[in-house]
Amino acid sequence: MSVWQGDSHKRKPSGGRKRAHRKKRKFEQGSFPAETILGETKRKIERKKGGNIKVKVLRDKYASVTDPKSGKTEKVEIVRVIKNPVNVDYNRRGVITKGTIIETPVGFARVTSRPGQTGAISAVLVSEEKTS
Repeated sequence: MSVWQGDSHKRKPSGGRKRAHRKKRKFEQGSFPAETILGETKRKIERKKGGNIKVKVLRDKYASVTDPKSGKTEKVEIVRVIKNPVNVDYNRRGVITKGTIIETPVGFARVTSRPGQTGAISAVLVSEEKTS
């Protein structure tokens, strides 16, 4: 079963219900979230509208971490997922999304990219008092 982004489930401005005037269309199709977790690198490539491709990170153990003071960026291993403020369930399962706090050998970092949309994990170092 696919995710569908159509609007026939909504009601008319008058409050009446909308009747189906056609079937579902390919351009209204959505997709399930990637829900990136820590582990051996695994990516999924999906074809999107216009022949474009979207790379989804399903599992990864490396992140590109930037130090805002020096401006240097380096690829480091992710030790563990500290906190995911997006969703309590994601927090428990250790899912990596934008805004997730991760622990790396160079310090704590906040994820700035969207791994399920862009295909990479990018982060910025943050101080330890901001993580709690």
